[in-house]
Amino acid sequence: MIVNKYKLRGNVKSFNLGGMGCSAGAISIDLAKDMLQVHRKTYAVVVSTENITQNWYFGNKKAMLIPNCLFRVGGTAVLLSNKASDRRRSKYMMVHTVRTHKGANEKAFNCVYQEQDDNGKTGVSLSKDLMAIAGEALKANITTLGPLVLPISEHILFFATLVAKKLFNAKMKPYIPDFKLAFDHFCIHAGGRAMIDELEKNLELSLTHVEASGMTLHRFGNTSSSSICAVLLALDDVKPSVSSPWEHCIDRYPVKLDY
Repeated sequence: MIVNKYKLRGNVKSFNLGGMGCSAGAISIDLAKDMLQVHRKTYAVVVSTENITQNWYFGNKKAMLIPNCLFRVGGTAVLLSNKASDRRRSKYMMVHTVRTHKGANEKAFNCVYQEQDDNGKTGVSLSKDLMAIAGEALKANITTLGPLVLPISEHILFFATLVAKKLFNAKMKPYIPDFKLAFDHFCIHAGGRAMIDELEKNLELSLTHVEASGMTLHRFGNTSSSSICAVLLALDDVKPSVSSPWEHCIDRYPVKLDY
């Protein structure tokens, strides 16, 4: 549709990652980054859209009714470039992407699964294990990401705690690195309050760090993301949009994040 709408040239490389749910957008960014490392002086446009129409469930099974309440229709697009001349007008630079695939685990494989209910009606079932699986994937991602972004002082503390745990006290809690030393802003998947609260607690973040995700959930509800960590470096101050989607209701937001 995009190629036809904008009459793109015939040698454009087009990839469709449809049917991947929340993971499609972030995985597309990862794919685009890999493509741009191979093809020099190239642009990549990533269009991520969510459409519940074809997966609307008409039955009565509770686990399969949840997606009807969570998901709607929406979309966004981002343009990526590996041209040095585009740096001066770019908003961000992609620094790292870390992806952990949990598909080999049966619980992970079945936690979001399209199936038929007892009456033959097709829908997407969300397992009660979904939050636990997401937490495990996030933990694996952070373990991989930590050495790439954390200062040497955090590496030493983590290693010292690991040695002490093995030698002296197996029940000692592992050291949680202070990711606030590596990042100025945190963009947490606004999939639900439990997700945001869990990351706030586990990463020892403040209300200020999770405010953006909390307010996004409050204003727009569930928005797509996945178990992938992406690190972006801001190249310039980003000016607010002229027509902000918040302006007509920002004054009504609660002081506390009661989303």
